[in-house]
Amino acid sequence: MTTSARGITVRAVLSRLYIPSGLLSVAVALTLTAGASAGPVASAAKTCTPPKYPGSGYFTSLSVTGTSCATGSKIAKAYYKCRTAKGPSGRCSKRVSGYTCKETRKAIATEINAKVTCKKGRATVKHSYQQNLD
Repeated sequence: MTTSARGITVRAVLSRLYIPSGLLSVAVALTLTAGASAGPVASAAKTCTPPKYPGSGYFTSLSVTGTSCATGSKIAKAYYKCRTAKGPSGRCSKRVSGYTCKETRKAIATEINAKVTCKKGRATVKHSYQQNLD
């Protein structure tokens, strides 16, 4: 047995260093195992090609989470239809194909620039548009 000047053995010191690293290995292994058996992981947002705008203007962006780009396009067009039912500068205040939508917009006399977020459970559709008011 080797002792240091303070009477502590080298083996005792080394064993203290190995215990924390051993515990770290066990913690990492448990975390990986728990992650593998957990439920579905949240999906990342997917950027999609915006659909053709039905009126005077254009969709500037479209992204989806937890659903497909095809569904995102349908929701964006359905929101447009709901919104313009009250006129070119109208707002949609009801659910769109089961999605609850919120819009933030900046408008001037000739156009509206807006961002829309529609949610249904874990699915999210975000789109932006520019509507001409001529």
